[in-house]
Amino acid sequence: MQPTPELLPGTLYLLILKTLVRGPLHGYAIARRIKESSSEALEVEEGSLYPALNRMLVKGWLTAEWGISDNNRKARFYNLTPEGRKQLERESREFDRLIAAIQLVMRTA
Repeated sequence: MQPTPELLPGTLYLLILKTLVRGPLHGYAIARRIKESSSEALEVEEGSLYPALNRMLVKGWLTAEWGISDNNRKARFYNLTPEGRKQLERESREFDRLIAAIQLVMRTA
């Protein structure tokens, strides 16, 4: 099994925002969906995920409300706000620019 690659700085917000586009999820489900969507290559630890979610709430990108998870436990469900959707667009553009720049260096260096 290969080690989990480190996330580029700033990409955790992008991954969380993109994951929540399809609808509200609780923290564990967000981490699980990121892992599954990346073919098990990316694993977001709780120690990174929950502080990021709290920062995103403060920034107004997410809202949260308590509900019941699939396994009948109380969980906090996170949902994108209109500002969160705008931020996703900004983050996606910046990420695409970063990847394009890295690819240029890799081809020419």
